[in-house]
Amino acid sequence: MDMVSKNTICLWYDGTALDAAKFYAETFPDSAVGTVCRAPGDYPAGELGDILTVEFTVMGISCLGLNGGPAFKHNEAFSFQVATDDQAETDRLWRAIVDNGGQESACGWCKDKWGLSWQITPRALTAAIADPDRAAAKRAFEAMMQMRKIDIAAIEAARRG
Repeated sequence: MDMVSKNTICLWYDGTALDAAKFYAETFPDSAVGTVCRAPGDYPAGELGDILTVEFTVMGISCLGLNGGPAFKHNEAFSFQVATDDQAETDRLWRAIVDNGGQESACGWCKDKWGLSWQITPRALTAAIADPDRAAAKRAFEAMMQMRKIDIAAIEAARRG
């Protein structure tokens, strides 16, 4: 895969960029691992021949995994938001992330084992909190605020009142 995009998200890893890229490619549609670049010489986080960068796409978004060492960690200031079509897709993606060494958080957020944050957001939730009936939107929002993984049936029930 040649890096075609002028704008690529660079994600910092501590020697595990290829493992992360492979996981994303196996888990998310329209995702793939591309070029793996090995260091042409020693560098602060590695040695000659170590994997330096990995080009990959996550749901069509160009990314570069940089094995930069332990200096910087992922945090919630950056996340991928994944719009899911139904509960089965929501459950599958949530379980893939959390059950592979990840961690649950609130309101549809979770972290993968590399510390990268994901928002697994059903389209039904987005529609519910944008409902022109502001009371219905508020009920759906308040229901979401009590959840970890989003339960579409509970969101829709709250929306209906």
